[in-house]
Amino acid sequence: MSTVDGQGRPRTVTFDPARFACATLAGELANEWVELVEDARYGPTSATHYRQTIEAFCKHVDTGCWDLNGIVRRAPNLAACGFRVLFRELDPHWNLLAREMAMIWFNPRHPAVLARGLHLPPDPVAPHTVSQRIGHLRALHAYGVSRQLPPWVGDWSDDDFKTYIEHRCQQGEAASATGHVHVIKTLHRFRGTLASSGLARDPLPDTSTNAVVGHPTVPELKTPVIRPETWFPLVRAAWTYINDFGPDILRALDYWHRLQIEARPLSTAEADTRFTAWVADPGNEVPVHQLTEKPTVNWQLLTFLMGFESRKMAFFTKQKRIGLARRAAAERLVAEGRIRTSLIDGLCEVTRPDGSRGPWHDSLQPRELAVECLALRNACYVFVAALSMMRDCEIREIREITKDALTEYFGTPAVKSVKRELDPDLPTAHRWIIAPVAQAIETAMHLSMSGTLAFAAVTPRFHGSGFTSQTAIRCFIQHVNRHRSVTGLAEIPPSKVTPHMFRRTMAMLTRDYPGSEIAVGMQLKHAATRALANRWTQGYMDHDPSWARLLTTAIAERRFQRLRDLFDADSRGEAIGFGPGADQMRSAFAAVREKAEALRANGKAQRGDIRVEHGLLKRTHLSIRFGKLNHCTMDENNPVGAKCLEDAIVPPGHRGPLIDRCQPARCSNSIIAPEHLPFWKAEHDSLSRLRDQPRLPPNRRAAIDEQIRDVELALKKADGA
Repeated sequence: MSTVDGQGRPRTVTFDPARFACATLAGELANEWVELVEDARYGPTSATHYRQTIEAFCKHVDTGCWDLNGIVRRAPNLAACGFRVLFRELDPHWNLLAREMAMIWFNPRHPAVLARGLHLPPDPVAPHTVSQRIGHLRALHAYGVSRQLPPWVGDWSDDDFKTYIEHRCQQGEAASATGHVHVIKTLHRFRGTLASSGLARDPLPDTSTNAVVGHPTVPELKTPVIRPETWFPLVRAAWTYINDFGPDILRALDYWHRLQIEARPLSTAEADTRFTAWVADPGNEVPVHQLTEKPTVNWQLLTFLMGFESRKMAFFTKQKRIGLARRAAAERLVAEGRIRTSLIDGLCEVTRPDGSRGPWHDSLQPRELAVECLALRNACYVFVAALSMMRDCEIREIREITKDALTEYFGTPAVKSVKRELDPDLPTAHRWIIAPVAQAIETAMHLSMSGTLAFAAVTPRFHGSGFTSQTAIRCFIQHVNRHRSVTGLAEIPPSKVTPHMFRRTMAMLTRDYPGSEIAVGMQLKHAATRALANRWTQGYMDHDPSWARLLTTAIAERRFQRLRDLFDADSRGEAIGFGPGADQMRSAFAAVREKAEALRANGKAQRGDIRVEHGLLKRTHLSIRFGKLNHCTMDENNPVGAKCLEDAIVPPGHRGPLIDRCQPARCSNSIIAPEHLPFWKAEHDSLSRLRDQPRLPPNRRAAIDEQIRDVELALKKADGA
């Protein structure tokens, strides 16, 4: 193709589709495209010239498919088909339109695009999103052909587009039709940059994409929680695999790898000599597949145990007399009881459903070991997804959990990551995790066949990611249920479990713990100006009816356990706290002990049985709320002396204290326990250092003095006690 430069000099441009695809998705266009852009910017600037330039360029790239796999990095949890942009099934006019739109989405801030007055968000659209949008364009074209509409979309009427949207809504949910609405509106928005000029008018004017199909901008969260009858056995099974079975699997795997590495090719004479010596050693045992009435020898494993690999030698072949003699010698050892069923000894003992005790696996040999490695990898994924609230892409993303991702951050286990999707210069981020999650990640790293991924293939048969997350969850549940008669694990009821449901369930479970809304907001990356400011985070934390009774019971039991600990400490004469609230609690505890003694004196209770006091304590229903800085004993039915309610506007329907107005040092319902004192002393030291700063404004100094007085008031209560 011939073009002219800014001075009108002719030149020839050669197009290379491969170079174009690679450069486009890296955010930089190929040199040929840059030359054409120079024509548009510094040569003739009419819209006609620009459209001719872009049209000439698009004609020289692949008109059937842009395969982006291997050109840009694809996250392991994304399918390869999503990185192929298909332009098939489109006539030449629509085909060119689709390629132009795809090129603009991939290069939204290119100077040539900006020069035509089109200002898009700076980040290139993800390849799978572009692929999906081009699919919507193909659907629009197919609809026009089926309804015998004008061949070119620009000649359609507004009613044609509205009918098409109604048709899409009938095909599925309204949310699925929003993508089609977006493509239609884009045809109008891109009109100045398309060779065909797109749509001269917006067929759906003055209406947002969501409003066209009646879909709310922030829709109701539809991700369900995992039901408790599935959640508990699933998480327990995953942890059992990691903590109990995992060491055995890794030990067997290391031993099997060592056997393979140490195996040497031997001549037949050398192999016979080694076999004779091996049989003569009473400490050697013949591997059999399972303990049955007539066990079968694992001949391949037997050769590895002797230090050589016989698949090419046919050492134990049935086709020769010498091979049969060797088999007979090994089978005599089996008859004598010199057998083993696993690569290693000392497997973890479990209690099985029939009440018997035994190893968790009855034949952990190479073939079964490969299956158990998959199960262990899947268990690690399930456990990390369940207890870290990380997205599936964050767990499996190459630059999220890598083999060097585990670290400590301020003395706490953490996962470090660098988000490189858009900006490689972003700093390293840390996500705190609990120690069991760190153990699961470390186990997955040991299993991974990838050089970088922690969660990847665990056998040489596969490469790359080696699995899909949904398949991993389903296979783990099936594996646990299939072998529970041997492993002793509880049955996991079959139900729908997806990676995103783990995140939703854990957010719901943490809702009722103090301060958890902040942690949940940060972990979900939806914290706006304050915790819970975003409606999505609230939706994630909403209760589910299937968990309501269980959560209420669990929280009540945990609160009673802490109350019982206070009662036992008071009974031993230990200080349970300071202040008027503590005096009220001690009086209530004394009344419980007095009632228990009365029952014992009347012969209605056994002497020396502490359960009498605990039972009375549970029936007394003392009001107490445990906190980090103090405990609150306010009675909702008689809130006398509650400083948080003084001169306060209580929201309709609210019961209990107003936590954000709590005044621990001044309230008669407050208990400052011994475990709270270090926080108060540290606060006093911090405020004192801050007050001593020389250039502190007077109003700020007065506010600090007021805070110091409150802290000293709380500490005086403790000293006075």
